[in-house]
Amino acid sequence: MTGDEIYQLRKDYTLNSMNENEVAKDPLTQFRLWWEEAERSQILEHNAMILSTVTPEGMPEARTVLLKAFNDKGFVFFTNYNSAKSAQLDANGKCSLLFFWKELERQVRINGVAERISAAESIAYFDSRPKGSQIGAWASPQSMAVAGKSWLKETYQYYAERFSHGKIPKPPHWGGYRVTPQKIEFWQGRPSRMHDRILYSAENNEWKISRLAP
Repeated sequence: MTGDEIYQLRKDYTLNSMNENEVAKDPLTQFRLWWEEAERSQILEHNAMILSTVTPEGMPEARTVLLKAFNDKGFVFFTNYNSAKSAQLDANGKCSLLFFWKELERQVRINGVAERISAAESIAYFDSRPKGSQIGAWASPQSMAVAGKSWLKETYQYYAERFSHGKIPKPPHWGGYRVTPQKIEFWQGRPSRMHDRILYSAENNEWKISRLAP
């Protein structure tokens, strides 16, 4: 199929439906229900999510990151604090998260504000990471231009030798963010493109539920 023939791609969604009078009263409970279904479905990396931020010039930027925790406070991921995404979040915490679980014909969109989590929380997660990932956090100047792949290999080897014995400490430039949601939309694919869209909006410390047209 050529690029000009992409318009011929079609898929009708038929697996499930969603009604506003049947969903949970708060979006975090509803997210947990869908999350558990995604787990049971054995979706590959169901914790993968698209994080979108905004540059100082107002240009949106998106990339895939991994969700590492969620609770009533929000959604947590980890990164290099010197990275481009961190610079953008520190300047403007407004961001969005997007989960797409195609096997379940579902999508979750989250709009909120990101803030750095505590050092203690970041250390606790860093200590749970495989040693190779811990070394990688030290070795990679994320988002910066480097001399080449050989430079990265040499830098990784340097830190591997430096931390060859004993516990590897968390780098000061590495840690987590928590996205506190303000809006969460649950999308369930339906036949004839008449998809179900249920939106939770935070208003006066309560969640308002509404249905959106597909």
